[in-house]
Amino acid sequence: MGVQDLQDHVLVQCDFEIFGQVQGCGFTKHCRDNCLALGIKGWVKNSKQGTIMGKMQGAKGDVGKMVDWLSKTGSPGCKIDKAEFTNWGTCSRLAFTDFAIRF
Repeated sequence: MGVQDLQDHVLVQCDFEIFGQVQGCGFTKHCRDNCLALGIKGWVKNSKQGTIMGKMQGAKGDVGKMVDWLSKTGSPGCKIDKAEFTNWGTCSRLAFTDFAIRF
């Protein structure tokens, strides 16, 4: 296992907000399903402003994969205009036990 492999396993966290035509197209469900498949913990929800908001915690490499998905791919039928990722940090343990859709 090289240095990069070790760095990919560091636990990181961030908040995210996705802008565009992202509500009403199953974005939160697809986000949850992808995070669960990657072992990422946290939550996602539709905001009153028409965006998708959430928090992710997990291995740096896996969170990086979700950052890419949230920024470029999204759910079928969505149109992502912009993705913001804030409050980046490392964590010694995960504060969430699963990845949930909040209402």
